[in-house]
Amino acid sequence: MNAKKLLIVVAACLGLAACGGVDPNSPLGKRQAIFKDMLRTSEDLGGMLRGRIAFDEQRFGTDAARLDQLSRQPWQHFPQIKEGDSDSAARDDVWQRQERFQILARELEASTGQLASAAQTRPLSAQGVAPLVQKVEDNCEACHKEFRAY
Repeated sequence: MNAKKLLIVVAACLGLAACGGVDPNSPLGKRQAIFKDMLRTSEDLGGMLRGRIAFDEQRFGTDAARLDQLSRQPWQHFPQIKEGDSDSAARDDVWQRQERFQILARELEASTGQLASAAQTRPLSAQGVAPLVQKVEDNCEACHKEFRAY
């Protein structure tokens, strides 16, 4: 009898857990995955510049190229009208001020492109790429301030 009750409780917990979360195939799920990947990649780049991770020219160049590639992907997953998901961290302004949102997206893409190009130059120095990483971080922050709900 106890095993049966335990099985019911476990099944209920699993059922409730399956109800939450974001569909990874939805536009929201796709852009969240890209943004998380961008964050991990940029944190590693910043970590190399700030001494948290050993600076490695090859890895820095690879990660800078990856960040540039990723920076061009999430925008296609913002539908023209806001979806009904309440899990989105995007403000309504994303859909109401599309022109400004697109300008900031292009600025981010430009800064990651500059970083990726510079990161292919050898020898590569942390001091040489630090201003470019800061520019990428500033562009991320600018968009978040205007369009992300904290």
